[in-house]
Amino acid sequence: MRAFTFNQISKRLYSQKPAMPPCNFTPKGYKGPSYDSLIRVRKERLSPALVTYYSKPFAVHQGHMQWLFDLEGKRYLDLFGGICTVSVGHCHPEITEAVAEQMSILGHVSNVYLHPKVHKYAEQLTDKFSGDLKVVYFVNSGAEANELAMLMARTYTQNFEIISLRGAYHGMTNQTMNLTASSLYRHPVPSSPGFHYTMTPDVYRGIWGGKHCRDSPIQTNRHCTCSSNECEASTKYLEQLEEVYRYSIPKGKAAAFFAESIQGVGGSVQYPRGYLKGAYNMIKKCGGVFVADEVQTGFGRTGEHYWGFEMHDIVPDIVTMAKGIGNGFPLAAVVTTPQIAQSLTKAQHFNTFGGNPLASVAGMKVLEIIQRDKLQENSKRVGTHLLLELDKLRQEFPVIGDVRGVGLMIGIEMVAGDGSKTPLEPAKVMKYWERCLELGIVIGRGGYFGHVFRIKPPMCITKEDADFTVAVVKTALREMFSNK
Repeated sequence: MRAFTFNQISKRLYSQKPAMPPCNFTPKGYKGPSYDSLIRVRKERLSPALVTYYSKPFAVHQGHMQWLFDLEGKRYLDLFGGICTVSVGHCHPEITEAVAEQMSILGHVSNVYLHPKVHKYAEQLTDKFSGDLKVVYFVNSGAEANELAMLMARTYTQNFEIISLRGAYHGMTNQTMNLTASSLYRHPVPSSPGFHYTMTPDVYRGIWGGKHCRDSPIQTNRHCTCSSNECEASTKYLEQLEEVYRYSIPKGKAAAFFAESIQGVGGSVQYPRGYLKGAYNMIKKCGGVFVADEVQTGFGRTGEHYWGFEMHDIVPDIVTMAKGIGNGFPLAAVVTTPQIAQSLTKAQHFNTFGGNPLASVAGMKVLEIIQRDKLQENSKRVGTHLLLELDKLRQEFPVIGDVRGVGLMIGIEMVAGDGSKTPLEPAKVMKYWERCLELGIVIGRGGYFGHVFRIKPPMCITKEDADFTVAVVKTALREMFSNK
């Protein structure tokens, strides 16, 4: 009989597949095209610019609440939610029923006519905002919402210059590509004028920041000299923003400052305390409006607040939202004040599908389910538990450089493990990512180097799901990075 060393036995024990929480849902058997056929069509008939996750692309057949099923019926815990889009659960039966019923009554008319659902939904959605944020424009995607917000800002202020954060992602249309400050999403075509970028206030990877800077359950492990009353990192990053105004913007002539409440695609980056409030004050002094991109952070995902900007103690002039607003249905919106909304009356404005009856019904059901099932509270409870458990792994495995987030908006930054912040090499990131999939969890990636794992699941996940997630993450870490 072969003899095993203690280390070999330990690794075998660590590699035991964690038990997945039970699920009483049985998926339908898949009867469509073969996997190889899907790969062929993807290669020959779909845009070559489409990115496919994993070396062997993951093929999904069915979804149910927090679960996904592949073509063979294997179950996975979805921790990415269609890129932070499935807010209340895949194929939520109440949404399915409501949309089907509406389709049997009225599927679509132009919004130049009155149809009751969009008016009811407009009231329900704007009731979620305080102050004068009471006028909504319905569109179909986050990029479309941000493009409209840019137009609003410029027509209202009669200014042109727009500022966003490096690392920001606001869409990939011709105009929002200029707002998105990352070369990963910039095509080699002439950039539109009027866009400026300031340093990302990243307290882990950036120049300034430390272990007292975030308003979050988890802090970085960097030294911090901030006092309890003032965040020095925030002040220094705001000084960088002030230089953009000083040297790049005509005096008093800014149109808008755009910011996600937490950067999503950029790597779940959280800002130091007070930064966005300072940025808000600056843009107002320069004649512009503050635009909060809530495409990923809205609808209770951050747990403590319904809208991400509320954690920064500001009330924006314009708010854009998409993704979780429709739980996967193509729906997005821009909410603003009556005064700013009036600026679009200078010319006709029209959107064929924005606020159509089906989208309105889906949106109303999402609002109802979030409130009735207390999903915002669940995001805080389960998300905080998950963050704290993941932070324990950071202390055990040096390849976890940072764990960050609030609620169910979480990032895990993977580094070389040598005490530096050098991103974990891509081959190891890919190998680890694919091992997590094999063990039963679907997670996303972000950050410029693709080394930040993004956890943004349907908000219906349970504490048992969170514990399973930690078990999978830990198992894969021990298999790849443990010296025991």
